[in-house]
Amino acid sequence: MAAFSSLTDRLSNAFKHLKSKGKLSEADIDGTIREIRRALLDADVALDVVRSFTARIRERALGTEVSQALNPAQQVVKIVDEELTEVLGAGVDRPLNFAKNPPTVIMLAGLQGAGKTTLAGKLGYWLKDSGHTPLLVAADLQRPNAVTQLQVVGERAGVPVYAPEKGVQSDGGEAVASPGQTTGDPVKVARDAVALAKQKLYDTVIIDTAGRLGVDEELMKQARNIRDAVQPDEILFVIDAMIGQDAVRTAKAFDEGVDFTGVVLSKLDGDARGGAALSVASVTGKPILFSSTGEGLKDFEVFHPDRMASRILDMGDIMTLIEQAQRQFDEEEAKKAAAKISEGSFGLDDFLDQLQQVRKLGSMKSLLGMMPGMAQHRKELEQFDEREIDRTEAIIRSMTPAERRDPKIIDGSRRARIAYGSGVTVSQVNALLQRFEQAAKMMKRMSNKAGMGGIPGFGGPAMGGGKKGKGKNKKKGSKSGNPMKREAEEKALRDRLSGKPADGASGGSAFAKKPQNPALPAGLDELMGDAAGNGTPDLPPNLGGGLGGLFGR
Repeated sequence: MAAFSSLTDRLSNAFKHLKSKGKLSEADIDGTIREIRRALLDADVALDVVRSFTARIRERALGTEVSQALNPAQQVVKIVDEELTEVLGAGVDRPLNFAKNPPTVIMLAGLQGAGKTTLAGKLGYWLKDSGHTPLLVAADLQRPNAVTQLQVVGERAGVPVYAPEKGVQSDGGEAVASPGQTTGDPVKVARDAVALAKQKLYDTVIIDTAGRLGVDEELMKQARNIRDAVQPDEILFVIDAMIGQDAVRTAKAFDEGVDFTGVVLSKLDGDARGGAALSVASVTGKPILFSSTGEGLKDFEVFHPDRMASRILDMGDIMTLIEQAQRQFDEEEAKKAAAKISEGSFGLDDFLDQLQQVRKLGSMKSLLGMMPGMAQHRKELEQFDEREIDRTEAIIRSMTPAERRDPKIIDGSRRARIAYGSGVTVSQVNALLQRFEQAAKMMKRMSNKAGMGGIPGFGGPAMGGGKKGKGKNKKKGSKSGNPMKREAEEKALRDRLSGKPADGASGGSAFAKKPQNPALPAGLDELMGDAAGNGTPDLPPNLGGGLGGLFGR
């Protein structure tokens, strides 16, 4: 995430000098902690939080858990990971509190410009996608066009909007109040919306309230009046991750003013220093429930302190990627794709289907950003053009069914026709076909190895698998060959898939947390690719094959 990119780089650099050391001296540890302190302060993390954070790290790092560790440098990084998770709210993270008797009322509070209205639409979309029936409420009657903005957001999300004036039609429903109703009184709007939700059987009500450019008593009074009128089950404080040092002061003021129950971090895709937002959970003791990472409705995630700590330390967030894939991927279709990969019959038509599935997960940049060790490839990710995916789709859709099944029949005249039909150049068509041929070979090779499903902690073996070699049947659970060699090979495969350096250096990705029992949908691991340097130079080595190789330039 862009808001923490600078912090990630600084923390990674702080660990670099520990790589070549065996036993760590007190001076080594103090030097690393000094760099960590500077990185956090430069990222606008609150001074009190930094002091207590680094003090805990130093106390643990000078203890026996580092001095007796087989790899002290890695143990230091592990300690930082655990303490950062504590700062972000370990032990207080929880899901939304849903009312026993619907509707569940969720009130949004925060400064003007924090992103409350957009967040209301994202939360409504997320709840709808989770099987709920949300209703958005336009109780911000002070900011010009705030009601209209919420109606537009509701239309995009397919969620109905209750407003004091007639709104627009949407797939989820229309704005349900008539002209003149409750105009100018946000408390009455909120109260009437809850009554309507009970009548129409909406199970969740999301109230968008007014904000100010700064904290003032009038703002707090209005927020308290709405709170007292509707008795919300959740009061979510929406805070801009780029707000700077004012984050702590603002959070304290809202906590004292309306006693919010949870925090939402918005604009984590911004390029400003986002460290101040990390102080909120520690200072207020209230959990961070969600984070918003972009403009799209799907750029919205449940916040997990341990996963966010992993991202900040460049360990990746494989668990979130897996959860998104499990929600969006059609398992049967993915299994068919995996079988075709192993048989060598995976064609462009199949790739187009899989590309549509992957696009449901979000932008390619966000997906790649969840992989361990991606901080060192940030420039390549920033230069990646998402429109390349649209061009790829256009090229494939300009082909005939026969051409998609067997790209080898596409000669010069066919390539010229495809280029004309898709609005690209012949060289772009040639490049796609060449990359597809390389990626198809790589995916077939990968299907004959243990993919991510074969890593301990990632569930069962990878789908696909290819033809079995000849030989005697082995007993269940037995191992063949040299045990030490087998263990070394398995470790090398795990390290490569996790992004860990081959020499076992203490980079952040070396501590990527292994989920307990999740599994990627069959075939997704092969499709995401693991070329280990066999792809194009514009993408990270471990993403050169599969889908990654198709979008390299």
